[in-house]
Amino acid sequence: MKKLKVIELFAGVGGFRLGLENTRHFEVLWSNQWEPATKTQHASMVYEARFGKENHSNRDISKVPTTEIPDADLLVGGFPCQDYSVATALQNAMGLIGKKGVLWWSIHRILSEKKQPPKYLFLENVDRLLKSPVSQRGRDFAIILKSLQELGYAIEWQVINAAEYGMPQRRRRIFLVGYHRSTPIYRTLEKMDKSNWIHRFGTLPEAFPVQPPQKEIQSFEIEGPLVEVSKHFNTEKKHSPFENSGVFLNGTVHTNKTIPNYTGKKTVLGDILQNGTVTDGFFIPEEDFEKWKYLKGAKKEIRRAKNGFEYQYGEGGMVFPDALDNASRTIITGEGGKSPSRFKHVVQTARGLRRLTPVELERLNMFPDDHTQLAGISDAKRAFFMGNALVVGVVEKIGASLFKKIDASATN
Repeated sequence: MKKLKVIELFAGVGGFRLGLENTRHFEVLWSNQWEPATKTQHASMVYEARFGKENHSNRDISKVPTTEIPDADLLVGGFPCQDYSVATALQNAMGLIGKKGVLWWSIHRILSEKKQPPKYLFLENVDRLLKSPVSQRGRDFAIILKSLQELGYAIEWQVINAAEYGMPQRRRRIFLVGYHRSTPIYRTLEKMDKSNWIHRFGTLPEAFPVQPPQKEIQSFEIEGPLVEVSKHFNTEKKHSPFENSGVFLNGTVHTNKTIPNYTGKKTVLGDILQNGTVTDGFFIPEEDFEKWKYLKGAKKEIRRAKNGFEYQYGEGGMVFPDALDNASRTIITGEGGKSPSRFKHVVQTARGLRRLTPVELERLNMFPDDHTQLAGISDAKRAFFMGNALVVGVVEKIGASLFKKIDASATN
């Protein structure tokens, strides 16, 4: 089977592309990366340095005409977590426009305007998408599922913590795989018992196996047009109806809580350290030890707000320094820089306590060493990239599973 052609949106520094191309089954035809908050487009610069400028767009995706985006088999992207509520109903072909600036609606626009839309989708987001916003738990996810159904897709999802499958970082993300109604996989999913798909035969559980179901699958409808979903979904209940895995097909959600099933090798924080090759700037000066200890430690104290209001503040302690015999905590965007911080990683080495290097942060996301190294890109910016990135190994395994399923369906 030929390589599948890919459109990559919200590309960052290329985690999706690395994972898919590692399988040797995918070819990225066109990519887009635009950071609205910065003048200098650092992530796009890194992307171009690694993959070339040809067919890479560094423009606001909401302003890129669909006619400029080539047809492809697969659309991928880690779209930003925003307020997906539907703002306006219009009497046009699709009938809907979401809030301006919410980038989900750029994906929606591209899929709706394509004469030959991608047959498959592969999307990523933070797992709180399943229960946001607080006022209508699960509404945002319901809007996404319903809008994709209207565009002709069935969706499966699974929340995956990379560390629970032997990878070096505890990074929990939701992954969605979509199948257009024109595909054999869509028709297979229609006929199959949905619990079997969620627990055994779906693209996601085949890549990241889960235990047999512990309880019965839950099913419910997402009813009405998108405007009504946006206004009225789950207004009465305090909890989201979506579990960490499920499928959505023909207006019906089938969802269940799944538990990882992995007994293989595990990579831990100690495995990825650059022992003996770290420059002095990453080591913590002795005079800063107490500040780091305070920030990492448990607290119960009176604090005062700017307006003079006093309040009781408390938080639990963190492991300090970070345990080397376990997967690392989640990398965040503020990981870089020398200033003491509660959330930055600190490791004990023979030379003393130190922060993690850009290469170590890349390794935690399973990027190649020095993938983000480029003239004019600071260590703090490299850390920021990794705080925003996904784990390449997760994408690679899902990509391989998806290709296998597509290949099998083409030969049946």
